[in-house]
This record gives sequence, structure tokens and C-alpha cells, in this order.
Amino acid sequence: MAPFTYEMHEIAYLAIAPARALSDVARHWFLSAGNPLSYTHVGRNLIASVELFERLTRRYGKPDFGFRSTVVDGVRVPIVERVAWQSPFCNLVRFERQFDRAPAEPEQKLLIVAPMSGHHATLLRGTVEAFLPFYDVYITDWVDARTIPVSAGKFDLDDYIDHVVMICEHLGDQQDGGALHALGVCQPAVPLIAAVALMEADSNPRVPASMTLMGGPIDTRESPTKVNLLAQERGSSWFRRHCISTVPFGYPGAGREVYPGFLQLAGFMAMNIDRHVTAHFDLFSHLVEGDGDSAEKHRDFYDEYLAVMDLTAEFYLQTVDTVFVRHALPKGEMMHRGVPVDLAAIENVALLTVEGENDDISGLGQTYAAHALCPNLPDHLKQHHTQEKVGHYGVFNGSRFRNHVVPRIRDFHATVTKGPDLHFVPAEASAALLAE
Repeated sequence: MAPFTYEMHEIAYLAIAPARALSDVARHWFLSAGNPLSYTHVGRNLIASVELFERLTRRYGKPDFGFRSTVVDGVRVPIVERVAWQSPFCNLVRFERQFDRAPAEPEQKLLIVAPMSGHHATLLRGTVEAFLPFYDVYITDWVDARTIPVSAGKFDLDDYIDHVVMICEHLGDQQDGGALHALGVCQPAVPLIAAVALMEADSNPRVPASMTLMGGPIDTRESPTKVNLLAQERGSSWFRRHCISTVPFGYPGAGREVYPGFLQLAGFMAMNIDRHVTAHFDLFSHLVEGDGDSAEKHRDFYDEYLAVMDLTAEFYLQTVDTVFVRHALPKGEMMHRGVPVDLAAIENVALLTVEGENDDISGLGQTYAAHALCPNLPDHLKQHHTQEKVGHYGVFNGSRFRNHVVPRIRDFHATVTKGPDLHFVPAEASAALLAE
């Protein structure tokens, strides 16, 4: 375990507090309409400098989803955000659409299983927004581990899988809606398919009608990326020694062992440091030039990207060991509380896998591997989509996601709930791109 990492981070933040206070005063003074210097080139440079300093040293809080309405069949419909189910480690958030009259057909439910990988579930804001016009949408909003008292107990990969099962059962118990579809983005692909396999093995009637796995590490031996190779090279013990710290006093979770969000963020940024440096230089230029629209886009992105959360140590270490080091799921060696996770038990839950052509986090073929691991699932319940010209983020956000991936998912759900009226290329045919 990395000693005093968290304490050193907190001390560093407190040490720059006086400088932040001075920069805030300077920024307000330079932005004052009565200050003639603010209209000069020198003044704009100073304003840009103090804003950049403030943003680089700020502690970013969890953003809001912020949805107020959506458009359903051409009609603006208000949205109320509610917690539909919760545990100490997760809030199941429902984006409840407030119709004037009951829909003619039962609403299909979409459960978005958000990753527990350092960022908050709000990183999937664009994902949620794209599906709101068509589904009764729910998302797993995982709780920052540093805010969870030690008395709440442990939370590991087995607990994550249990949460997915319990949420599916909760949503399946509701008789006021249509079919339940589950969608896992990135890391949750493994616990989601494991949860479905366990539910199918138990003949659980609340199993979802379909699961969509997007850019997930089902088999990281396929097209291994830098992230996969690092985990394979270092091994589980290295991550235990260098990545785990203890939440210091002053937080509700004091004493809990965690993988701190700031370490996770440092790893994310180190992978593409040139891109992030360039983005901040561009922000400086936009501020000096008065390009408010471009500056605002930068702020919106980094307000989300730099807001991170801590993960429980046991979840992080078990995930690294199970998924990235031992490749337990594709080898048929994954266990859940002493019970084998047998994907051959999946016979009824339709499977759609989605990958990004340029994904540098989950390489091509890693998610597609799920099809071969479900030998008893009929071919007509298997589909695959490779989205061209997108990286990892583009798999679940952006214009290509909205224009190509979302329609494909909706059509897939239609084939599951209304029969195979639509004709897709079978999953096996999509392997052609993977072989190139």
C-alpha cells in the first residue's frame, strides 16, 4: 500500500490555498467593468492566466446530470430525477418522464450500468440524453468511496455483481412497464454479463430481455492496449503496493482503503498528455481572443473529466486481478462467491456488442469475444456493431454515437421485443473487420 499518498495530496492542496485566494481576487479585479486594463491585450492575458491557474488547481465536485426535459414524439416532456433504489454504495437514478397522459404502450426500461472507474456516472450524460426520448432510463450512480463510512462494510467485484442482480430484480418486479434492457459501458461489461449468467443459471424470472456491452474488457488478450499490457506486466501485487491509500480524517470514509480518484485521473491524463496540454493552451488562446463559445466547450468537458471519485480498494484490486491479469472470464475460471460464472448458462438474454474502431482502452475484439463465450445463445439473439472512426469515448458519446450507435441499439431492442422484423448482419460476419 502506498503510504501517506492521500495525506500528501491533501497537504499539497492546502498549501496552494493562499495562491488560489490571491488569484480569485486578481481575476475579479481584472474582470471588473470599471477596470480599463481589462479591455487591453495585457489585461486579457492576465485574466486568461488566472483562470487557467484556478482551473488547474481546483477540486472539482460531482457534476449534476441537469436534465429538465426531453422530446418524445415531437412533444416536450418534463423530466424529474429520482432515486429509485439505493444502497450505501449505489443510487439507482431514474429520469422519470412526466407525461400528461399514460403512454399507449408500456414503456421499455433501459438500465445503464455505469462504470466504477474513477469518473462519476455523469460522464455518461450524453448516453442518457440520447436514450431519454425512447426509454424509461435508469443509471447506476456509484457513490464516492471516500464518503462511505467504514461501518458500511466492504464492496468488491462480487458485490458489484450482486448490485446488478438486485437492480434487475427491482426493475423486473415493477409491472407498470415493458421489457427491461441492460446496457454496460466499458468496465461494467464483465460484471453485467456475469450477473446475467448467474441469473440465467438460477432461472431468475427477472433477467433482462437483452444486454448491450459497449467497449468492455471481456477478453483483454484480444488487441491488448497500453492499459492491458501495463496490468499484465506489473501484476496484481504491484497495484496493491503503489495504488492503494487510506482515506484521511476529515472525510466520512476516513480509514477506508481506496484507489484514490486523483491517481486514476493522473493515469488517464498521462496516456494522452500531449492532447491535454494542447487543450489548455487552446483555452488560454480562446480566452485572450474572446472566443467564448470555444472556451465554454472546454470548460464543460473538463468540469466533467476532472471530477473524479475514489474506488474501494477491494473492488479495484479484484477487478484488476480477475479481468486484466488472470483473464478469468474468457478462461472459464471466474468465480462469484465460490460459484463458477458459466456464460454457457446464457440462453435467452439477447446480446449486442459495440466496439470503436480506434478504441485505445478496450481494443477491437475484446468486447466481441463475448459471442464465442455464450455458445448456447442462439445466433439470432447475437448482434455486433463496430463503429468506424471513433475512440473509446466515441463509443458512448458524440455525434457518431447519436447518429449510428443509438439507432442500432434501438433496432436491436425491437428485434428482441417485437420479433426479427429487421435484418442485421450476424455477429460472425462482423469478424471480417477484426481480422483485417
